[in-house]
Amino acid sequence: MSSENIFKENLFNHKSNKNLAQELNDANLAQESKQEINDEYQQMKLGKIKEGTVLDHIPPDLCFKIINLLNLEQHGRVISAATNLTSTKMGKKGMIKISGKILSEKEVNRIVVVAPNVTYSTITDYQAVKKVKLKVPQEIVGIVKCNNPNCITNVESVQTKFKIVSEEPLKIKCNYCERTTVKEEIKLLM
Repeated sequence: MSSENIFKENLFNHKSNKNLAQELNDANLAQESKQEINDEYQQMKLGKIKEGTVLDHIPPDLCFKIINLLNLEQHGRVISAATNLTSTKMGKKGMIKISGKILSEKEVNRIVVVAPNVTYSTITDYQAVKKVKLKVPQEIVGIVKCNNPNCITNVESVQTKFKIVSEEPLKIKCNYCERTTVKEEIKLLM
């Protein structure tokens, strides 16, 4: 073999080994990254609650909105919240644990309007006694304000009532004036 061919072969092997080394390094970094994410999740794992409510699979950008929506600042008991947790179903998710509080039907329906598909669990003696994936009800009563300023619900003391036009994306229709409202335009009553 000529010296030129030997040089080319060594150069090829060197490049192949360099590429192989880079691929191995990338694989090790990916494995380390997965381990770091797992370690971070274990560190951020929210403690168990004895009695109360757990809201899981919350879109991460809505976690704090739900805390405000439920007026949890005034709760006076332990509340644990985390956002941007790794989720196999959603990619990223939020979670809220509320000690000493079981949500009312109206509170649950308020959550559904803002964040459909949240998992709602009732906890008793550290065990989930009820676990439900929330769904938008066919009718929303007394939760949403009609966007039509001339609607009777905005002029007189009449409770609002909306029918669901579509769940995804959420679109609702006022029972009185028939104004259709999309999710981005929905305003909740206080």
